[in-house]
Amino acid sequence: MNYIAIIGDIKNSKKIDCRQDIQEKLNNVLKKVNETYTSDISAKFVITLGDEFQGLLYNNKNILDLIKYIQREMYPVRLRFGIGLGKISTSILNDAALGADGPAYYAAREMIEQLREQEKKLKKQAADIQISLYNIENFFIEEINTLLLLLKIIEDRWTEKQRLTIWDMQQNGGSQEECAKRMNTTQSTVARRLADGNYLTYERARKTINEALMRLGESRNDN
Repeated sequence: MNYIAIIGDIKNSKKIDCRQDIQEKLNNVLKKVNETYTSDISAKFVITLGDEFQGLLYNNKNILDLIKYIQREMYPVRLRFGIGLGKISTSILNDAALGADGPAYYAAREMIEQLREQEKKLKKQAADIQISLYNIENFFIEEINTLLLLLKIIEDRWTEKQRLTIWDMQQNGGSQEECAKRMNTTQSTVARRLADGNYLTYERARKTINEALMRLGESRNDN
């Protein structure tokens, strides 16, 4: 059986004030993730080393939604995520993603290290989420990673008002008029923020990534 290992890490954690408060917040966010996505989780998300955390999933269904939830709840703290698809060669403890090992984790770890190197060279142009199959080159994976970088580029250009408006639409749905009421503004203002924030392109890319991840999972399980 193939699994999805996710390793997350706080960027520039040593420069953050009140690190203990941030860790407590992260711990609470991960508890919420474990409750919300319990049907997808093989080993619960838990803080492992310092400002790093990890979890193990059964399937590809909600990978991006889960990661985006963590990013949203931890904002403005910035995170990076390495995702690895593959086998697990040790026993798995459901209560916490500790002690398990195998190609899925090797791939996730490789992506975390790659992201750190990208950040040194590319700064803000570096990705914050990357996925890999351990020791296997796959053009399909490259397409997904390119789209993940596109999402970050769009997100980095959001103003705070655009960000809050887009997050409201993602979380609550409904019409622009309903969003405007929730945000105590006008429909035309909501429409402008969504347009200027490239909301439709962003959502199209998210949908494409989710579909690609599902197909990737199906093809891996057929092998």
